[in-house]
Amino acid sequence: MSAPSECLRCKGSMSVGLVLDRGDYNIGIIQQWVEGMPEKSRWSGLKTKGLESYKVLTYRCDHCGYLESYATEPVDQ
Repeated sequence: MSAPSECLRCKGSMSVGLVLDRGDYNIGIIQQWVEGMPEKSRWSGLKTKGLESYKVLTYRCDHCGYLESYATEPVDQ
């Protein structure tokens, strides 16, 4: 995957970053994409064991703020 060089909406320049999720004890973690529709879990919120998941990288337009996200590398389980 090549990084987007310009915004799809306004043609402004794009900066790489990520959408930060908060885990236990408010620790920052990288957002993930998980295949399918996970089931609810009584203990962990969602059942994701055995499902394919990827880290999400996000680009932000420096001009209009448009966000464009990509699933990049697999998450080790």
